[in-house]
Amino acid sequence: MSITQQHLLDAYRARSLGEPVPPAPGTPDRRVVRERCDERRFRAVLAGGPARPGLRDVLGRWRRRPT
Repeated sequence: MSITQQHLLDAYRARSLGEPVPPAPGTPDRRVVRERCDERRFRAVLAGGPARPGLRDVLGRWRRRPT
């Protein structure tokens, strides 16, 4: 059974029992990575080092690149 099929089965069971549907696989991944990058930048500043650009800064520059 694939992860998508398992999620659909879990969602069906949750709906039939009146419970909240679980989040789709991979939904919180981006948030977790961003929080980790922000934490590393924060700890670097506390240690007296320079804050490197975060994931949002890097992705923002990457998206704005001319093609």
